[in-house]
Formats: sequence, C-alpha cells, structure tokens
Amino acid sequence: METRLFKYPASKFNVHRAHIGVVGSGDLEILLEPSNEPYTYVELRTGINGFEETWKKVLDRFFSNHDLAANIKINDFGATPGVVSLRLEQVLEVSKSYENA
Repeated sequence: METRLFKYPASKFNVHRAHIGVVGSGDLEILLEPSNEPYTYVELRTGINGFEETWKKVLDRFFSNHDLAANIKINDFGATPGVVSLRLEQVLEVSKSYENA
C-alpha cells in the first residue's frame, strides 16, 4: 500500500463536504472536506505501486482547472486514469449541489 501526498494552490473556498465512489476492484473512493487554507491537500492511498507519475499528471490536470480549497482523501483499488478523472469531477459536482440546498 502506497500513500502519496499532493498540494495545489487554491482560491475558491465555496466547497462543501462530499463523498463519491467505493473502494472496490477497479474503482476508488473520494472524500472531500472544505479547507480554510489557500491550498488543496490530496492524500492518496493505493494498493497499486509504481504509478506516482500517472497520478501526478491526472491530479495536475484536474487542479489546473479547479482551484478549490479542500482536503481530499482518495482511496484507490486499481482505478484507471479515466475513472480517476471521472470521480474527481463527480465529487466536485456533489459538493456544488449543496450550494443550492
């Protein structure tokens, strides 16, 4: 099991707590918590070793478009980069849905 930490600058503080996905074969779970710091901290836990560069590229791409201030935990069980991107977009969508609730 690998644990990786990533940090991205952030300026949007209108984030709400959200949870998406399940830890299962080929999938992942993302837990999003709001933060008061001007950064997003990502804690990635994965059972698949050796893909740090791939993770970095996927996360860099996502956070270049979304500069939300949050603490994010990702629990991975072999998700492909496409699934990772989809789940990140989904957790952001769920978080935004609480703005109008």
